[in-house]
Amino acid sequence: MDIYLKRRRGKILLLIFAVLIGVASMLYTNWLTKKMANEERNKVEIWADAIKGINNATIEITTPEMAQLQTRYLQFLGTVSEKNTTIPILILNPDGTFNTDRNIAYREDRKEEVLQRELKKMQDYAAPIPIDLGDDYKLMLYYRESTILRNLQLYPVIQLAVIMIFILVAYFAFVATNRAEQNQVWVGMSKETAHQLGTPISSLMAWIELLKLKDVDPNLIKELEQDTSRLERITERFSKIGSKPELLRVNLIEVLNSAVSYLKRRSSDKVKFELNYDTNAYIETPLNAALFSWVIENLCKNAIDAMSNHGTITIQVKEKEKQVNIDLTDTGCGISKNHQKSIFHPGFSTKKRGWGLGLSLAKRIVEIYHKGKIFIKSSEMGKGTTFRIVLYK
Repeated sequence: MDIYLKRRRGKILLLIFAVLIGVASMLYTNWLTKKMANEERNKVEIWADAIKGINNATIEITTPEMAQLQTRYLQFLGTVSEKNTTIPILILNPDGTFNTDRNIAYREDRKEEVLQRELKKMQDYAAPIPIDLGDDYKLMLYYRESTILRNLQLYPVIQLAVIMIFILVAYFAFVATNRAEQNQVWVGMSKETAHQLGTPISSLMAWIELLKLKDVDPNLIKELEQDTSRLERITERFSKIGSKPELLRVNLIEVLNSAVSYLKRRSSDKVKFELNYDTNAYIETPLNAALFSWVIENLCKNAIDAMSNHGTITIQVKEKEKQVNIDLTDTGCGISKNHQKSIFHPGFSTKKRGWGLGLSLAKRIVEIYHKGKIFIKSSEMGKGTTFRIVLYK
């Protein structure tokens, strides 16, 4: 359980780190854009003064030196005017008609429409700059941020999106790698367990045959045979983990009845099983009976542990047109919401004993091998839990 809490905290810290980077970038870019916006305002004001200067250049020429000075002054003002190649600008006449536009792209047949749209944006962006040409003739200069400034404002958003995409890709790559490693561990452990069980099972079978020749209580031999048969089924189940199991169309009810019958014999008298389905019904589904009965047994054993060997396990089967829902409800302690997302993870366990593989293997058997679903339908602390298995016909 601690492993999954640490992993969850690690994911949350990674996400927080990415958000902090994005926020810091946005704050810095916001400061930078404000500074650039002020610089652009200053440039536009200088540009406006240049236009005003060109219009008011009325130096009286009396000497060649003064003529040369006037020429240089006009060239300087012209250079200032021509240097603006990025900031969109509109100059309006006193009557509101368009006088001049700069750095605004449009087709000639749509000029009025585009300029009106740009004017609205400029009016929302900043206050206009008046250009007083004298004789009560005043032009109004409108502008808005340059293309460079607009792109800079988008940069932190793009940067944050790239960071989030990177985190998502890294997360899914980690999950895929981790899942592959888990699969290898499960398969290796299962195969080794099946191999190790083979020898003692063979010995047990030989001892049973030997006991049959002795004066031994037949009921005792029968019990030994049943337990040995049970071990053989367990070995068969472990041997099938990692390989594609064969699914046969069998009677689901018969498989459920067999699993419950076994559990009843191995459970306390204080544990009651209620079967809310017709035990004589016939519901045909594609199943691997050995593996699916293991799922039912795992869920029931977890339920018995949750009830501390005292309570009721209810199994309900509902058949639909293309699927069958199997609900297994206990009257145990329930599962907290914090644990419900992790309950099927390998290694997760709220018990001091055990490897925490039962529900993980159950999920693998139902969802990977049988292409079904298994999940917690409902759970209430102190009242019990309902697991639902969905099988498709």
